Amino acid sequence: MSVRVGLGFAGLPFSSAAALRAWIDFCEGSQVDSVWLSERLVSPQPFLEPISALAVIAGQTERLKFGVNATVLPLRDPLVLARECATIDYLSGGRLLPVFGVGRDTAPEFKATNRSPAGRGERSNEMIQLLSLLWSGESVTFEGKHYQYRDVMISPPPVQQPLPLWIGGSSRAAIERTARWGTGWLGGIQDPSEVAPVIAAIKEAAAEAGRVIDEDHYGTGFPFRFGSWDEPLVERYARSLSRTAPDVDPRSHMVVGGAAEIADRIGQFIAAGASKFVLRPIAEGDAEIMDQSRRLNDEVLPLVHA
Repeated sequence: MSVRVGLGFAGLPFSSAAALRAWIDFCEGSQVDSVWLSERLVSPQPFLEPISALAVIAGQTERLKFGVNATVLPLRDPLVLARECATIDYLSGGRLLPVFGVGRDTAPEFKATNRSPAGRGERSNEMIQLLSLLWSGESVTFEGKHYQYRDVMISPPPVQQPLPLWIGGSSRAAIERTARWGTGWLGGIQDPSEVAPVIAAIKEAAAEAGRVIDEDHYGTGFPFRFGSWDEPLVERYARSLSRTAPDVDPRSHMVVGGAAEIADRIGQFIAAGASKFVLRPIAEGDAEIMDQSRRLNDEVLPLVHA
Protein backbone atom coordinates (compact mmCIF):
# COMPACT_ATOMS: atom_id res chain seq x y z
CA MET A 1 0.00 0.00 0.00
CA SER A 2 1.40 3.37 -1.07
CA VAL A 3 0.45 6.08 1.44
CA ARG A 4 0.22 9.64 0.12
CA VAL A 5 -0.82 12.74 2.06
CA GLY A 6 -2.15 15.93 0.49
CA LEU A 7 -3.36 19.25 1.88
CA GLY A 8 -6.56 21.07 1.07
CA PHE A 9 -9.10 23.71 2.06
CA ALA A 10 -12.86 24.04 1.85
CA GLY A 11 -12.62 27.69 0.77
CA LEU A 12 -9.92 30.30 0.22
CA PRO A 13 -8.36 31.06 3.61
CA PHE A 14 -5.46 33.18 2.34
CA SER A 15 -5.29 36.98 2.45
CA SER A 16 -4.04 37.33 -1.12
CA ALA A 17 -3.12 35.47 -4.29
CA ALA A 18 0.53 35.99 -3.35
CA ALA A 19 0.00 34.22 -0.02
CA LEU A 20 -1.66 31.28 -1.80
CA ARG A 21 1.22 31.06 -4.27
CA ALA A 22 3.72 31.08 -1.39
CA TRP A 23 1.88 28.17 0.22
CA ILE A 24 1.86 26.29 -3.09
CA ASP A 25 5.62 26.87 -3.35
CA PHE A 26 6.05 25.41 0.12
CA CYS A 27 3.98 22.34 -0.77
CA GLU A 28 5.96 21.85 -3.98
CA GLY A 29 9.19 21.63 -2.01
CA SER A 30 7.81 19.49 0.80
CA GLN A 31 6.78 15.86 1.29
CA VAL A 32 3.16 16.82 0.60
CA ASP A 33 1.87 14.75 -2.33
CA SER A 34 -0.99 16.93 -3.56
CA VAL A 35 -3.10 20.04 -2.97
CA TRP A 36 -6.88 20.15 -3.14
CA LEU A 37 -9.55 22.77 -3.70
CA SER A 38 -13.31 22.57 -3.20
CA GLU A 39 -16.18 23.64 -5.44
CA ARG A 40 -18.82 26.11 -4.30
CA LEU A 41 -20.79 28.55 -6.45
CA VAL A 42 -22.98 30.05 -3.72
CA SER A 43 -21.22 30.96 -0.49
CA PRO A 44 -20.64 34.01 1.73
CA GLN A 45 -17.04 32.78 2.08
CA PRO A 46 -14.34 33.26 -0.58
CA PHE A 47 -13.99 30.32 -3.02
CA LEU A 48 -11.85 30.04 -6.13
CA GLU A 49 -13.31 28.52 -9.28
CA PRO A 50 -11.39 25.24 -8.94
CA ILE A 51 -10.74 24.16 -12.54
CA SER A 52 -9.16 27.46 -13.56
CA ALA A 53 -7.29 27.64 -10.24
CA LEU A 54 -5.81 24.18 -10.87
CA ALA A 55 -4.49 25.43 -14.21
CA VAL A 56 -2.58 28.14 -12.35
CA ILE A 57 -1.25 25.63 -9.82
CA ALA A 58 -0.17 23.36 -12.68
CA GLY A 59 1.83 26.19 -14.21
CA GLN A 60 3.46 27.09 -10.89
CA THR A 61 4.63 23.56 -10.02
CA GLU A 62 6.48 20.64 -11.55
CA ARG A 63 6.03 17.81 -9.02
CA LEU A 64 2.87 18.47 -7.04
CA LYS A 65 -0.37 16.73 -7.91
CA PHE A 66 -3.69 18.52 -7.53
CA GLY A 67 -7.43 17.94 -7.52
CA VAL A 68 -10.92 19.15 -6.62
CA ASN A 69 -12.71 17.49 -3.74
CA ALA A 70 -15.14 17.15 -5.34
CA THR A 71 -16.30 18.50 -8.70
CA VAL A 72 -20.12 18.49 -8.69
CA LEU A 73 -21.06 16.76 -11.92
CA PRO A 74 -24.69 17.91 -12.36
CA LEU A 75 -23.52 21.54 -12.39
CA ARG A 76 -21.18 20.92 -15.34
CA ASP A 77 -21.35 20.11 -19.03
CA PRO A 78 -19.65 16.75 -19.64
CA LEU A 79 -17.87 17.68 -22.87
CA VAL A 80 -16.53 20.97 -21.51
CA LEU A 81 -15.47 19.30 -18.25
CA ALA A 82 -13.77 16.45 -20.09
CA ARG A 83 -11.76 18.88 -22.20
CA GLU A 84 -10.85 21.06 -19.22
CA CYS A 85 -9.53 18.06 -17.30
CA ALA A 86 -7.72 16.64 -20.32
CA THR A 87 -6.07 20.01 -21.00
CA ILE A 88 -4.83 20.44 -17.43
CA ASP A 89 -3.53 16.89 -17.27
CA TYR A 90 -1.80 17.29 -20.65
CA LEU A 91 -0.14 20.61 -19.79
CA SER A 92 0.92 19.44 -16.32
CA GLY A 93 2.51 16.25 -17.57
CA GLY A 94 -0.08 14.00 -15.94
CA ARG A 95 -0.67 15.40 -12.44
CA LEU A 96 -4.44 15.90 -12.25
CA LEU A 97 -6.43 13.89 -9.68
CA PRO A 98 -10.12 14.21 -10.62
CA VAL A 99 -12.76 13.40 -7.98
CA PHE A 100 -16.48 13.73 -8.71
CA GLY A 101 -19.69 13.87 -6.73
CA VAL A 102 -23.38 14.53 -7.35
CA GLY A 103 -23.92 17.28 -4.75
CA ARG A 104 -26.56 17.61 -2.05
CA ASP A 105 -30.18 17.89 -3.15
CA THR A 106 -30.48 20.99 -0.92
CA ALA A 107 -27.39 22.70 -2.35
CA PRO A 108 -28.22 26.31 -3.35
CA GLU A 109 -26.14 25.93 -6.52
CA PHE A 110 -28.97 24.03 -8.25
CA LYS A 111 -31.41 26.90 -7.88
CA ALA A 112 -28.74 29.47 -8.69
CA THR A 113 -27.93 27.72 -11.99
CA ASN A 114 -31.59 26.99 -12.82
CA ARG A 115 -31.05 23.24 -12.55
CA SER A 116 -33.13 20.68 -10.72
CA PRO A 117 -31.44 18.36 -8.24
CA ALA A 118 -33.95 15.66 -9.20
CA GLY A 119 -32.32 12.96 -11.27
CA ARG A 120 -28.83 14.27 -10.59
CA GLY A 121 -27.56 10.76 -9.84
CA GLU A 122 -28.76 9.42 -13.18
CA ARG A 123 -27.26 12.39 -15.04
CA SER A 124 -23.99 11.97 -13.15
CA ASN A 125 -23.81 8.28 -14.08
CA GLU A 126 -24.03 9.17 -17.75
CA MET A 127 -21.43 11.91 -17.32
CA ILE A 128 -18.97 9.54 -15.66
CA GLN A 129 -19.29 7.09 -18.53
CA LEU A 130 -18.81 9.92 -21.02
CA LEU A 131 -15.74 11.29 -19.25
CA SER A 132 -14.06 7.90 -19.32
CA LEU A 133 -14.81 7.46 -23.02
CA LEU A 134 -13.78 10.99 -24.01
CA TRP A 135 -10.49 10.81 -22.13
CA SER A 136 -9.46 7.75 -24.15
CA GLY A 137 -8.67 9.95 -27.13
CA GLU A 138 -10.91 7.84 -29.37
CA SER A 139 -13.97 8.99 -31.28
CA VAL A 140 -17.05 8.71 -29.07
CA THR A 141 -20.68 8.10 -29.97
CA PHE A 142 -23.00 8.02 -26.98
CA GLU A 143 -26.76 7.67 -26.79
CA GLY A 144 -27.99 8.27 -23.27
CA LYS A 145 -31.17 9.59 -21.76
CA HIS A 146 -29.60 12.93 -20.89
CA TYR A 147 -26.60 13.22 -23.22
CA GLN A 148 -26.13 12.28 -26.85
CA TYR A 149 -22.91 12.64 -28.84
CA ARG A 150 -21.87 11.45 -32.27
CA ASP A 151 -18.24 11.14 -33.36
CA VAL A 152 -16.85 13.45 -30.68
CA MET A 153 -13.16 13.30 -29.80
CA ILE A 154 -10.87 15.15 -27.40
CA SER A 155 -7.34 15.80 -28.59
CA PRO A 156 -4.83 15.97 -27.10
CA PRO A 157 -6.00 13.36 -24.59
CA PRO A 158 -4.83 13.29 -20.97
CA VAL A 159 -1.27 12.12 -20.32
CA GLN A 160 -2.52 9.65 -17.72
CA GLN A 161 -4.16 6.69 -19.39
CA PRO A 162 -6.52 6.09 -17.89
CA LEU A 163 -7.01 9.45 -16.20
CA PRO A 164 -8.09 8.75 -12.59
CA LEU A 165 -11.83 8.90 -12.10
CA TRP A 166 -12.50 8.87 -8.38
CA ILE A 167 -15.96 9.15 -6.86
CA GLY A 168 -17.04 10.80 -3.61
CA GLY A 169 -19.93 9.92 -1.34
CA SER A 170 -20.90 6.97 0.83
CA SER A 171 -24.54 6.39 -0.08
CA ARG A 172 -25.55 3.12 -1.70
CA ALA A 173 -25.80 4.96 -5.03
CA ALA A 174 -22.27 6.34 -4.61
CA ILE A 175 -20.94 2.89 -3.75
CA GLU A 176 -22.55 1.40 -6.87
CA ARG A 177 -21.33 4.33 -8.98
CA THR A 178 -17.76 3.81 -7.79
CA ALA A 179 -17.94 0.06 -8.28
CA ARG A 180 -19.31 0.25 -11.83
CA TRP A 181 -17.37 3.18 -13.30
CA GLY A 182 -14.88 4.67 -10.85
CA THR A 183 -11.18 3.99 -10.53
CA GLY A 184 -11.08 5.07 -6.89
CA TRP A 185 -13.04 6.49 -3.97
CA LEU A 186 -12.50 9.48 -1.67
CA GLY A 187 -14.41 9.63 1.60
CA GLY A 188 -15.87 12.68 3.30
CA ILE A 189 -16.86 13.39 6.90
CA GLN A 190 -16.27 9.93 8.32
CA ASP A 191 -14.14 8.27 10.96
CA PRO A 192 -12.15 5.05 10.35
CA SER A 193 -14.96 2.82 11.61
CA GLU A 194 -17.28 4.34 8.99
CA VAL A 195 -14.78 4.24 6.12
CA ALA A 196 -14.01 0.51 6.42
CA PRO A 197 -17.53 -0.77 5.57
CA VAL A 198 -17.82 1.64 2.61
CA ILE A 199 -14.56 0.34 1.14
CA ALA A 200 -15.69 -3.24 1.74
CA ALA A 201 -19.02 -2.54 0.05
CA ILE A 202 -17.31 -0.96 -2.98
CA LYS A 203 -15.03 -3.98 -3.36
CA GLU A 204 -17.98 -6.37 -3.13
CA ALA A 205 -20.05 -4.39 -5.65
CA ALA A 206 -17.07 -4.09 -8.00
CA ALA A 207 -16.55 -7.85 -7.90
CA GLU A 208 -20.21 -8.38 -8.74
CA ALA A 209 -19.73 -6.03 -11.72
CA GLY A 210 -16.66 -7.97 -12.83
CA ARG A 211 -14.28 -5.17 -11.92
CA VAL A 212 -11.36 -4.70 -9.52
CA ILE A 213 -10.40 -1.30 -8.09
CA ASP A 214 -6.74 -0.92 -7.18
CA GLU A 215 -6.15 -1.39 -3.43
CA ASP A 216 -4.23 1.90 -3.46
CA HIS A 217 -7.20 3.83 -4.81
CA TYR A 218 -9.16 4.45 -1.63
CA GLY A 219 -8.78 7.71 0.27
CA THR A 220 -10.31 9.99 2.85
CA GLY A 221 -9.52 13.16 4.76
CA PHE A 222 -9.92 15.05 7.99
CA PRO A 223 -9.24 18.49 9.49
CA PHE A 224 -6.27 18.73 11.85
CA ARG A 225 -4.61 21.20 14.18
CA PHE A 226 -1.48 21.23 16.25
CA GLY A 227 -3.13 22.71 19.33
CA SER A 228 -5.84 22.05 21.90
CA TRP A 229 -9.59 21.57 21.90
CA ASP A 230 -10.22 24.63 24.06
CA GLU A 231 -8.86 27.08 21.50
CA PRO A 232 -11.60 29.45 20.26
CA LEU A 233 -10.71 28.68 16.62
CA VAL A 234 -11.12 24.95 17.20
CA GLU A 235 -14.43 25.48 18.99
CA ARG A 236 -15.71 27.62 16.09
CA TYR A 237 -14.61 24.99 13.57
CA ALA A 238 -16.38 22.26 15.55
CA ARG A 239 -19.60 24.27 15.65
CA SER A 240 -19.38 24.89 11.90
CA LEU A 241 -18.86 21.18 11.26
CA SER A 242 -21.88 20.37 13.42
CA ARG A 243 -24.02 22.70 11.30
CA THR A 244 -22.75 21.08 8.08
CA ALA A 245 -23.13 17.52 9.37
CA PRO A 246 -25.52 17.48 12.35
CA ASP A 247 -25.18 13.72 12.82
CA VAL A 248 -21.38 13.84 13.13
CA ASP A 249 -19.51 14.25 16.40
CA PRO A 250 -16.79 16.82 15.56
CA ARG A 251 -14.36 15.11 17.92
CA SER A 252 -14.64 11.89 15.93
CA HIS A 253 -13.75 13.66 12.67
CA MET A 254 -11.35 16.46 13.68
CA VAL A 255 -7.89 15.65 15.03
CA VAL A 256 -6.49 18.18 17.47
CA GLY A 257 -3.30 17.65 19.46
CA GLY A 258 0.24 16.82 18.39
CA ALA A 259 2.07 14.84 15.75
CA ALA A 260 1.38 11.52 17.48
CA GLU A 261 -2.39 12.04 17.45
CA ILE A 262 -2.45 13.05 13.78
CA ALA A 263 -0.19 10.18 12.70
CA ASP A 264 -2.27 7.76 14.77
CA ARG A 265 -5.48 8.81 12.99
CA ILE A 266 -3.80 8.30 9.63
CA GLY A 267 -2.75 4.86 10.84
CA GLN A 268 -6.32 4.03 11.82
CA PHE A 269 -7.53 4.97 8.34
CA ILE A 270 -4.78 2.88 6.75
CA ALA A 271 -5.95 -0.09 8.82
CA ALA A 272 -9.47 0.60 7.50
CA GLY A 273 -8.22 0.36 3.92
CA ALA A 274 -7.53 3.99 2.94
CA SER A 275 -4.09 5.07 1.74
CA LYS A 276 -4.65 8.50 0.16
CA PHE A 277 -5.38 11.50 2.35
CA VAL A 278 -6.57 15.08 2.02
CA LEU A 279 -5.83 16.84 5.31
CA ARG A 280 -7.23 20.30 6.02
CA PRO A 281 -5.36 22.61 8.42
CA ILE A 282 -7.54 24.28 11.02
CA ALA A 283 -5.83 27.64 10.92
CA GLU A 284 -6.49 31.36 10.63
CA GLY A 285 -4.24 33.75 8.76
CA ASP A 286 -1.44 33.18 6.28
CA ALA A 287 1.32 32.63 8.87
CA GLU A 288 -0.70 30.11 10.88
CA ILE A 289 -1.73 28.16 7.77
CA MET A 290 1.92 27.94 6.78
CA ASP A 291 2.97 26.91 10.28
CA GLN A 292 0.36 24.14 10.51
CA SER A 293 1.33 22.87 7.06
CA ARG A 294 5.04 22.97 7.85
CA ARG A 295 4.55 21.10 11.12
CA LEU A 296 2.55 18.41 9.34
CA ASN A 297 5.38 18.03 6.85
CA ASP A 298 8.17 18.07 9.43
CA GLU A 299 6.58 16.16 12.31
CA VAL A 300 3.85 13.89 10.93
CA LEU A 301 4.85 12.80 7.46
CA PRO A 302 8.18 11.30 8.59
CA LEU A 303 6.18 9.12 11.00
CA VAL A 304 3.73 8.11 8.27
CA HIS A 305 6.45 7.25 5.76
CA ALA A 306 8.82 5.60 8.25
